[in-house]
Order: sequence, then C-alpha cells, then structure tokens
Amino acid sequence: MTGRKARLTLNRPERLNAINQAMPGEIRHAVQLANDDPGVHVIVVSGAGRSFCAGYDLKDYAEAGRGTQRAVWDPIKDYRVMKRTTEDFMSLFRSLKPTICKVQGHAVAGGSDIALCCDLVVMADDARIGYMPARVWGCPTTAMWAYRLGAERAKRMLLTGDTIDGRQAAAWGLVLESVPGDQLDARVDELAERIAGVPTNQLAMQKLLINQAYDQMGLEGSQMLATLFDGIARHTPEGRWFQQLAATQGFHEAVAWRDSGRPIPEGGSEQGDDASGASTSR
Repeated sequence: MTGRKARLTLNRPERLNAINQAMPGEIRHAVQLANDDPGVHVIVVSGAGRSFCAGYDLKDYAEAGRGTQRAVWDPIKDYRVMKRTTEDFMSLFRSLKPTICKVQGHAVAGGSDIALCCDLVVMADDARIGYMPARVWGCPTTAMWAYRLGAERAKRMLLTGDTIDGRQAAAWGLVLESVPGDQLDARVDELAERIAGVPTNQLAMQKLLINQAYDQMGLEGSQMLATLFDGIARHTPEGRWFQQLAATQGFHEAVAWRDSGRPIPEGGSEQGDDASGASTSR
C-alpha cells in the first residue's frame, strides 16, 4: 500500500503472469483485503515484468489437459469451476474501491478478462489486447467485450480473435486511454492519486450507481451463458483437437496454428488426427 493506494500485482513474470489454478482466488482475496482496509481508496492492478497477463497458462491447461474432461463432458462440473473463476475476476468490478488496471506488453485471452473487469484501464501504446481463444477453445466468461465495445466492435474482435494495440483500444473506447510506455507508470499513478482524494463513501456510491446499469443490461445472464459456452468450446471436436495438438506438439504449436489464420479443423477425429501431425515453427 502506498498512501491511500493499494497495489495488486500479478507476479509470475517468468510466465508472462499467465493464469494458474491459484491466481484467480488470490486476486479475489487481495481485493477483499483492500476493501476491508479503511485506509485504501483505490486499487492499482498491474503485472510484474514485461507483460500484464498472457492469459491462462496453456502449458498447464492445454498441454496437461487441465481444461478438458477425459470422458463425457459434465457441464455443471465445468460450470462450477469456471463460474468461480469468473467471480474471482469480477471481484475487481464488484469491489467498492475503484480499480485501475495498468497494461504493458499483453492483456490477452484470460488476461483481457482480468483487465476488462477493472473500472479503468490504461494501456501502453504498444501493448496488445485481445481474446485469441475466440478462434478455438474458449469464450470470454466475463462477457465484458460487448459491454465495453458495443455489439459490432465486440463481434469484430471475437469473430476474428485478433488483438489490437493500446492506441486502437483507446480510440474504440475499450480502455480509458493509451500513453507511451515510458509514461505509463506516471499516468496511472496520477489517475490513482486523483481518485484517492475522494472519500470512500463517495467512490462506492458512484461506482455502484454505474455498475447497476450493467446489471440492468443483463450482465449476470451474459456471463452465465458465456461461462457455459466456454466449457462447450473446450469440448467440441475442434476444442479437443486443439488440446490434443497442444498435448502432443506443445502449446506453442497449438497457439501458432490458432493465431495464424489457418483454418481450424472442424467436425471429427479424422481432421483432428491429420492436423495433430502437422508442425509449425515456434
């Protein structure tokens, strides 16, 4: 804590702060600690090292198969796990203390879920944000893309799985603003300092007022559907193909195929078997 500012830092820099099994609950716990501290007025969320968050750690989830059930898919078992993770991320949105996310490097895949749950996002101009698993093996469970971008631009992002830089994200209104990388720390601190001067009662009331508008627009229902779709996406023939490619060739190979724009094999084991024997450069 610095002055009235609490600092929540994702701290797996050797893995670009990729999300492991423990991280979502640790985020929720840190937010709760900050909310329980009367001295905290604002929470600054950042990632250690050169990236904010590169998404779920696919070495664990895709290569090791943590996200894929081995037998018949049990949707409610999957939903319980992913709904808890979504609520962990949403603790940043539901926090009575405002949250500011500082993004350098990447806020992609599950990392974009974390960033977009924060009240305000400030990106470096050259940082990238996007949800590449929209191409295969995922659906953004927080559903924040639609609420922040509107339908057409959300579709532009989720129908392609593309990433955009900080300048574009700010121009589209996905994030608050974008600044040169060497000014990122100073700009976030300036914004946090300005908010920190406001009484916590005032901050909570303004935030609750605005958040309820999202609730009235059906945020909870959107997240329920997105969380179920995320589980389905990991257990379609295409989703199982992606996991098997990661398991046999490494997640770098699977991600390279997914992000390259090459067609994703559809429908059955024959295409999946053929695709899993292919190789792309890392």
